[in-house]
Amino acid sequence: MTTDQVNEPGAERPMTRRGRAKAARRAGLLEAAAEQISAKGFTAVRLEDIAAAAGISGPGMYRHFSSKSELLDELLIDISRRLYEGGEQVVARCGVAQADPAATMRALIEFHIDVLVTKPDLIAVQDRDLSSLSAAANHEVRSLQRRYVERWVDVLVGVGRAQDGTPIDRDEARVRVHAVFGLLNSSPRLPDHPRDRLRRLLVSMAGSALLAPPGNAL
Repeated sequence: MTTDQVNEPGAERPMTRRGRAKAARRAGLLEAAAEQISAKGFTAVRLEDIAAAAGISGPGMYRHFSSKSELLDELLIDISRRLYEGGEQVVARCGVAQADPAATMRALIEFHIDVLVTKPDLIAVQDRDLSSLSAAANHEVRSLQRRYVERWVDVLVGVGRAQDGTPIDRDEARVRVHAVFGLLNSSPRLPDHPRDRLRRLLVSMAGSALLAPPGNAL
């Protein structure tokens, strides 16, 4: 690669060793913050507590985040963006591969559950502390969440019918998706269960709930 290629406009410059170290520390702080806030609640946690959990000094924390609110904003924007962008990638990949709404729906469920079981602290914080976001972050998170829900609704409308053949229109699909998110997002509060078995159980329950007949099955 020539010097001109390295310096051409828009080219991504490789991160320096110092830059990589700073990014790693920041990622460690975010992980510690998610764990601390999930366990204690946003109002009860201090920046110094998070710094101690991440193994850095209290003053060192302020080189990365100016306030606890800024840290929460980044945490919840990040998880909301991760879900939305990941969902878009699932739909794009499945659409190219098979154009099968039912298979795409299952892939979306599996993706969402994979995030839940690997990032339970973040899901718990999002569920409980959304109201503590700044106004700008709240707007961005809500926008990402709505777009993510609507992508699920698109796919469920594509499936078209419940298990008993009852048609599912867009309004009902949105209700079903929100109900399933309530089910899935409660998983961080479930009793301990082997991860693989929990994943299979949640995939099965979510798929059944999305396509459940509207009548009383009991």
